[in-house]
Amino acid sequence: MQTFQVRTSARTEFIDITRSVREAVKKTGVKNGICIIFIPHTTAAVTVNENADPSVVEDVIMELNKIVPFKDSYRHGEGNSPSHIKASLVGCSQTVFVDSGELVLGTWQGIFFCEFDGPRNRKVHVKVISDE
Repeated sequence: MQTFQVRTSARTEFIDITRSVREAVKKTGVKNGICIIFIPHTTAAVTVNENADPSVVEDVIMELNKIVPFKDSYRHGEGNSPSHIKASLVGCSQTVFVDSGELVLGTWQGIFFCEFDGPRNRKVHVKVISDE
């Protein structure tokens, strides 16, 4: 398993981590298998989505904020219940195929670290499993 750090700068932010995940895959030398990306935080997540047009990420954040508003009748004492809910909705892991040493992503796809309770220093774990 490899781990890298992500420094977020806003309360809610999606950061393209595709390059870092690619580098982690290359370091393993695995040619064919799967890459698991895991976020070990309860107020952050990971997703695969379009990375060509930044307005897609802005739209996703906008809609998540509508679905789970910052202010509501939350009971959690720390005041970050919306962050926990958004992280649960998006999810803490993604699995991406590895073929010929490369991530198998669509033309417009990227891997995004999703911050919902920033700014913070965060960790991303990457595990590559060979099928050979």
